[in-house]
Amino acid sequence: MNITLTLAWRNLWRHRRRTWLTVSAMVFCNVLLIFSIALQFGTYGLMIENSLKLFTGHLQIQHPKYLDSPKLHYSIDDAAKLQTQLQQELGENWALASRGMGFALVSSEERSFGIQVVGVEPGREPMVSSLPGLVKSGKYLPSAPTETIEIVIGRKIADNLKVELGDELTLLGSGRDGSFAAGIAIVTGIFDSGVSDIDRAMAQIPLDDFQTLFTMEQQVHSIVIQGSSAANADALQERLRQWRASHVKQSFAPVWQPRHWDELLPGVRQAIQSDIASSLFLYSILTLLVAFSVLNTQLMSVLERTREFGILSALGISPGQLGRLVMLETLLMASLGFALGVLLGAIIVYAISQVGISFPGMEEMHSRFNMPARIYPELSMLPLTLGPAVILVGSLLASLYPALRLQRLEPVAAMRAA
Repeated sequence: MNITLTLAWRNLWRHRRRTWLTVSAMVFCNVLLIFSIALQFGTYGLMIENSLKLFTGHLQIQHPKYLDSPKLHYSIDDAAKLQTQLQQELGENWALASRGMGFALVSSEERSFGIQVVGVEPGREPMVSSLPGLVKSGKYLPSAPTETIEIVIGRKIADNLKVELGDELTLLGSGRDGSFAAGIAIVTGIFDSGVSDIDRAMAQIPLDDFQTLFTMEQQVHSIVIQGSSAANADALQERLRQWRASHVKQSFAPVWQPRHWDELLPGVRQAIQSDIASSLFLYSILTLLVAFSVLNTQLMSVLERTREFGILSALGISPGQLGRLVMLETLLMASLGFALGVLLGAIIVYAISQVGISFPGMEEMHSRFNMPARIYPELSMLPLTLGPAVILVGSLLASLYPALRLQRLEPVAAMRAA
């Protein structure tokens, strides 16, 4: 094996320029794949975190039936006590805030529209949502109780209702017990999230006022949990399930369930999967180009050495051994491209991950959505090895054809070749 390896290595450098050109093509493609995949993963992480930070959170505690059927009576009893227990269990690394959610007809002096009314804890909501930071006019809800109901609405709701700060809105809906829910709220803030579904259909009021208006007593519909990273959501969900099992008697149905962000906001995952599918097409074309480059290099090498292979075959070397020699040459060349590509790609990605990357117009767009102005590539083993590994395997597959040609080698005819 040592002789075969030495022979394969020497054969590579018979034509240094051709070998280095092929290796350079591998290195370039490996670096491009590493950077592209790392940038994609960084973008996905930014997309997930900012989508969840806007309103959803990493997890939510809900009634088991609320996700499929968001009705007022599918609520969590004694929510304040449960939230305190969960906060003690999870520690200070996780922020929790309770919400109540209902629907009402909101009316101004000129128009009426149906919207979702969300009761929030004004003091804790900024820890689980970026929406309070997106109030462009006025101010967010006060932490201390007020005599009147204060409401924060989206910009499109304000435009549709033709209201401004200080105007009164009438809320009409149904309470949890079937009673008539009615109240008057003062517009104290107008937010602009950049998400049309939120800006035209959501308003927030203090949770105490929501519970009074919709006769919710001390009940809420969700406890939002926000941590440092969405990557911890799976482990936290399992942890909460185990904690619930130890606190809820098995003879009774569970009164709450931890919901993963993927269940609450499936559109984010679908958007990522769609982007990955389109990227795979481009990456496949890049891999094919490298494979054809390797095929061309190895096929030329085999044709140039036809007489040499004929002599080796006449001396007793089997066609299978000659084919394995060609495959080994390809493996050495692809391994060199793999190593240099990963090293150079890691250096480039690490350097950019420290300062981030920004495109023209990105800062203005991201500031509108309360997002960072720069994208930071994600430096991890998967982006570093996935693309180069595919290139390596594609190169080996491309060398199969030159290796299989040797199976039909005729020693006498080969030795007569010029």
